[in-house]
Amino acid sequence: MRLPCGIQRVQSMLTVGFCLLGIVGCAPPAKQNYEPSAQVAKLTPENQARIQKILARQCGSPASPKLLGDRLMSPAHLKRGSEVYRQYCVQCHGVTGDGNGPQAQYLIPKPRDYRRGIFKFTSTTYGSKPLRDDIYRTIKRGVLGTSMPSFDMLPPEDLDAVTDYVLALTHRGELEALLADAVEFEGELNEGAVPGMVETIQGQWKEALANVVNPRTPMPLLTRADAEAGKKIFLSIGCNKCHGDEGRGEVADELPPDIWGNPVKAADITAGMLRGGTDPLDVYRRIEAGINGTPMPAFRSQFEENPGEVWKLVAYVMSVYDMRRDGITPPSVIIKPLPGVKSAEARQSE
Repeated sequence: MRLPCGIQRVQSMLTVGFCLLGIVGCAPPAKQNYEPSAQVAKLTPENQARIQKILARQCGSPASPKLLGDRLMSPAHLKRGSEVYRQYCVQCHGVTGDGNGPQAQYLIPKPRDYRRGIFKFTSTTYGSKPLRDDIYRTIKRGVLGTSMPSFDMLPPEDLDAVTDYVLALTHRGELEALLADAVEFEGELNEGAVPGMVETIQGQWKEALANVVNPRTPMPLLTRADAEAGKKIFLSIGCNKCHGDEGRGEVADELPPDIWGNPVKAADITAGMLRGGTDPLDVYRRIEAGINGTPMPAFRSQFEENPGEVWKLVAYVMSVYDMRRDGITPPSVIIKPLPGVKSAEARQSE
């Protein structure tokens, strides 16, 4: 059953409220200092101290954070982001951004660990860093079917600030990993290599701007015929190997874990929980670029000769993605009107 928008908003606010309960005493208090990664914790105390010193100099602290390599970022802006994060996010994602906050043990799927710099739902190619806008959008609208609520009730300035703070945590984690790798490889830490590490991290994020997945053909009028053709494509390119013939994710037990070590269940497309977004462009990007850190691959190469065919697969997904919420049980596939576009029949009647 689909809930009215007003009830969905109340549910989102209640979820945020539960996050706040942890801050006022209904959950263990979150730690206030950054924690070393498991990789760093295995090093000698001397090397751990050197790494923490470099991280403090380059990335600051929760009370006074810095965005790695960005000298123009307003300290007040980033400090506000840290405050918003500690108010709404730390109970799940942890003070270090490791996805191991006090509430994380109770959540499935687990909260995101930012430290690898890997985000699932992006507008960029598989393996690329996300755009800043991708992170902002995820925070604002949340992730359907998970404990990540929408924060669209926050003022735009707070959303901007917490987005940049998430980036600060991400870059800190990436630098920490490079420093630990260097110690493991060299046996000691050469601080002269730090500027090069910072440049490497920044370069990867700048490259994301050149890796945006834009449709190779304009979005056509998506029709019932397109959706029916899309079902055939769904089967022919092997989508059913994970999602099942009717898109219900029946083969979940056969999938490897994600890059964070968490078990993966193939999405039930018919359940109305497309976590990467329910706009046609969102679906297009999930098909062409896959989902970072998961077994969901990019299918761009399968459409090299006929790129317009991607839209037929989009039409199929859009036509069935919430049929179970509408009370329809697959495989009784009924092609619904597609959101945001008019059917050919409707156009003819105008």
